[in-house]
Amino acid sequence: MPLCLANWRSPPRGPPPGAKRGGQWVSPRHVTWGRRPGNAPGNRYLSSDFRAPGSGFQDAHIQREELRLRGGADAVYSDEPRGAVWWPPAACGPYRLVMARFWVCLAGAGFFLTLLVLHSRFCGSPVLRKFAFQISWRTKEIPYRLDVGWPKHSEYFTGATFCVAIDTLSGLVYIAQRGDNIPKVLVFTEDGYFLRSWNYTVDTPHGIFAASTLHEQSVWITDVGSGSYGHTIKKYNSFGDLVQVLGTPGKKGTGLNPLQFDNPAELYVDDTGDIYIVDGDGGLNNRLIKLSQDFMMLWLHGERGTGPAKFNIPHSVTVDSSGRVWVADRGNKRIQVFDKDTGEWLGAWNNCFTEEGPSSVRFTPDGKFVIVAQLNLSRLLLAAAPPVGSIGNCSVIGTIQLADQVLPHLLDVSGKTGAIYVAEIGAKQVQKYVPMNSYFPSFGS
Repeated sequence: MPLCLANWRSPPRGPPPGAKRGGQWVSPRHVTWGRRPGNAPGNRYLSSDFRAPGSGFQDAHIQREELRLRGGADAVYSDEPRGAVWWPPAACGPYRLVMARFWVCLAGAGFFLTLLVLHSRFCGSPVLRKFAFQISWRTKEIPYRLDVGWPKHSEYFTGATFCVAIDTLSGLVYIAQRGDNIPKVLVFTEDGYFLRSWNYTVDTPHGIFAASTLHEQSVWITDVGSGSYGHTIKKYNSFGDLVQVLGTPGKKGTGLNPLQFDNPAELYVDDTGDIYIVDGDGGLNNRLIKLSQDFMMLWLHGERGTGPAKFNIPHSVTVDSSGRVWVADRGNKRIQVFDKDTGEWLGAWNNCFTEEGPSSVRFTPDGKFVIVAQLNLSRLLLAAAPPVGSIGNCSVIGTIQLADQVLPHLLDVSGKTGAIYVAEIGAKQVQKYVPMNSYFPSFGS
């Protein structure tokens, strides 16, 4: 008289293996647990509460809860529903084994999924991140807060602040502003203290990048002015001494030998010293150029258009830790991505920019998120960075909405704290946004 266990809400059809046909699945309300006298140790029986009196069974009224605890199920099958039923434990082996395997597998899958997401988020495994990217955050909460105490003295902002660069190694913040008879470059600490300013050979700054090493502090500025220093990219030391000039000073053009620029927008210098330049903030050129550290041309994409590897106002450029070059193709309302070594086009994001194209693009220090500025919307977007081997679509996880007409032009991110510094040409200031610890425990302050 074997008896087996199953889910009462959806019991299987027919009897379990080894049971006689004609029985029924019985709710635990109608059965109790007991021991049949004289049987081998471990044998158990179930007795219906409406069994015939005088059946001679002992412990027939143990609580139903014990049935649930011992049996681990919500229903029983009795092939003698009006009499007590007993079975050796082995008789229910098939059902109990299947149910045990099911719950073990379910628990294991849940544990694996949790481990996968946590490892992807905090350890940065590129294999796991490919999966985690598909289930990335969808929060609309703001993961940053404004540091209202930065800088300590805002009166040094006397012009339109177009760009900002963070020298993480030295803890310095460089800001370039436009205007007449004002210092063009301001130098602050990341804590907000003003250090110095300089103006030598700077005409009309557009983009700025700090590329320091243990042996050298250097600052690169793209100049779009029409004067004697315009249409060039210049390298300075931290105190404003001119070190290097790329391009033909005061002359715009499209030439490659010698190299000429027309309104160069921004540049990025990677750890090897290679230089990535976006040239064409409304000028003759719409191109992305890669130069070696000794200024030799390595590759070039340089045609105006809407197709892959073509541009309409390439406005900002950055390189991620996976060796991909990201370009804010502002006029085409998209971000294009290229292989750092070969220049191969890898894909594009455009689904996030239907209203306004991106004006600036940077990564958080852990490489997991892309930060994008949208100038005319006065908005910053935080998007999940795609895993290696996949560009996919833009997935926004949060936004920072600035006041109207603030106009965030270009931004940079501290490699130490993850703070975002935003150059606002409308508000004529630079603001600092500090990451919340709950979102970015690896670098939050």
